[in-house]
Amino acid sequence: MDFERAGRQPDDDETAVNLRAYFDRTPESKLRQYDPAWPDEKVIEWDDNFKDDGTLFLPCSERDVDIHEYRRVLHLALSHGGFQLIQES
Repeated sequence: MDFERAGRQPDDDETAVNLRAYFDRTPESKLRQYDPAWPDEKVIEWDDNFKDDGTLFLPCSERDVDIHEYRRVLHLALSHGGFQLIQES
């Protein structure tokens, strides 16, 4: 998907770059399972890489990534990769 470089913004910090790289490394088959209608708890369960405090385990990052930032960047990554964000009914 190469979202790590293609999604770069001028004010990005190390954490923003790491988060984009995280989605680049997520298998496409897993990304296709994502449903934007899921509640935050379901997204956290689906990703399976969140800590008990509700932030993403993202090594070598300057700051914590909460579920809101995670979802925002995930949606950008999916759009960049040409995925359709379709909610299940």
